Parts: sequence; C-alpha cells; structure tokens
Amino acid sequence: MKTIEERLAALEAIEEIRRLKARYAAACDANYDADAIAALFTEDAVWDGGALGKAEGREAIRAFFRGAPKYFPFAIHHVMNPIIEVDGDRASAQWYLLQPATMARGNQAVWLAATYHDDYVRVGGEWKFKRLSVTPRFLTTYEEGWARKPFV
Repeated sequence: MKTIEERLAALEAIEEIRRLKARYAAACDANYDADAIAALFTEDAVWDGGALGKAEGREAIRAFFRGAPKYFPFAIHHVMNPIIEVDGDRASAQWYLLQPATMARGNQAVWLAATYHDDYVRVGGEWKFKRLSVTPRFLTTYEEGWARKPFV
C-alpha cells in the first residue's frame, strides 16, 4: 500500500497535468499561440495529429502551430474525461475533445470530436508534453449535424 505522501504526490501530479492540458487548450483557443504551445513541450517532443499533420521537436511544433490559423481561424477546445496514470516523473493520459471550429476553406462551421493520448515527463519539477497524439473521430458541419459518417 502506498504511503499518504506517495498518494498525495500522485494527486498533485495529476492536478498539474490537468493544468498543463488546460494551458494547451487555452493557447490553441488564442488563435493557436505557437510560442505558448511550444513552451509546453519537451525539446524532443512529438505532436501527432494523424491526418491533420505531425511535428517532431519543439521548434517543429512551434512552426506547425504558426500555420494552424490558416486552416482553423476559430476553435474552442473542450477537453474532458481524463484518465491520467502517474509513474514517478512520467505519466500518460487519455482525454476526449469536442471542438466547435471554423475551417478557413469555405468559412465553414464544423464540429470536431477526437481522442487525445498523451505522454508526459517532469523536467526540472515541471510537467511537459513528451508526446501528444490526437485522433480525429468525427468531423461534421453544423448543417449536416451528427448523422455524418465518422472521420476517416
């Protein structure tokens, strides 16, 4: 059985990871603030959006997000239902994303549903993303509603 100190440390880590994810979502919703987003990742981190793109390394992540407003000029990231597992200075999590957004192509209002799978490390006492993977599950226009086929 874990000590109270070990249990408290795990709970504090989970809360810090929640705040890290919230800062990521807020930076994305601030017109994809590339500098703020990049600061949340380790130097050798990976951001993997599958069909949306992939960036390896903090500078590549920064460059990727500098271009994001060209595709999604508006987005609000609703990140929820985390399952966070902590193991010392490493952690992993799964989250759900529901995101109303505007796609620049055609100025089209859309809903995006996705799943995040993240890996984290604690560097100098601060949690950072080591890998953020987002898997789009559903993308539909407001007009089409939820009846559209899942994201492929």
